[in-house]
This record gives sequence, C-alpha cells and structure tokens, in this order.
Amino acid sequence: MSKRSIYILGIVTLFLFPLPAYFYWYWQDGITLQQFLRWEEIWMPETAFGIIFGVIYAFFALLFMGAPVFESMPNRVENLVKSMRLTVFDAIFLSICAGVGEELLFRAGMQPILGVWFTSIFFVAIHGYLNPMNWRMSLYGLLVLPFIVLISFGYDTFGQWFSIGAHFSYDLVLFMTIISDKEETI
Repeated sequence: MSKRSIYILGIVTLFLFPLPAYFYWYWQDGITLQQFLRWEEIWMPETAFGIIFGVIYAFFALLFMGAPVFESMPNRVENLVKSMRLTVFDAIFLSICAGVGEELLFRAGMQPILGVWFTSIFFVAIHGYLNPMNWRMSLYGLLVLPFIVLISFGYDTFGQWFSIGAHFSYDLVLFMTIISDKEETI
C-alpha cells in the first residue's frame, strides 16, 4: 500500500467516519459540532487515564502475540505494518486518525443506539479479528475484544476522550514496536 493511500485512508477515517454519528445526534438532539467533539474534556485526567490504559493493554497484547501459537499465522498484523514502511510521524498520524475517527463513529455514534456488547463485537469483527476461517486471528480478536469492551464502558464512565486516548495509545504502541523491530524481515 502506498503512503498516499495510507494517508487518504487516515484522513477519511479522521474526518468522514464521525459524520454519521454527528449528523444522527444533530438531527436527534440538535447538538452542535462543539458539543459532539467535547473539546473542553480533552485535557481532563480521564484522557490521561485512557492513554495509560491503552499503553498497558498494548504491551499485554504484544506479549500475547509473541506466543508460539501465532508464529504460523498468515497475514500477521506485524507483516502488514512493516510492509507499509511507516515512519514515526506516520505512526502518530494513523494512531490519531483511528483513535479519533473510529471512536467518534463507534462509541459516540453506534454505542448509544446498539449498546456496548454489539458495538464492541462488531468493531472487532470488521477489523477482521474474528475470522472463522483463521482461528489464530480469532484468538487475537478474543484478546482485543476485552480492550474494546473496557474502553466502551469507559466511554460511558469517563467520557469519549478516555476512549480516544486509549485507542490512540494502543495503536501507537503497536505501530512503534513493530516499526522499531529491525530484526524481523517482512
């Protein structure tokens, strides 16, 4: 995948994914974009808590992904990320795009309508992590699912910037670990 394609997908995720959620709440309750984004909450302690939670869970996931059962898994996430030849800036940019865009779509948009459990399972499934044709990938999905469920409940308890911070930091730790690992080949 070219850098241009990666950046286009990132921008689409950041700016277009939240639109259905925003328009739903605009038509439902007449909220403004400012109310939807909740900028005033970005520097709250809950955001830092989300970032710390995402980092801790990412390291847990990395330990799990190092298990022998995953060695022969086709389409490993690490290989995909390495093939994109991401820089540190790319990793930060994509983590921001996914953290903000996906959390606004799924947590702020879908979750209030469909509930925590359905939205969480749907989120993990559309990322390809619940794959009946690849039990190892599904095993990884079962590792990711509790993280998504926890940030979904965290959204209700601590706010959307907790979820955005957790998602951002989880992705960033995974990206940075994968791109800094120079010993494995693609």
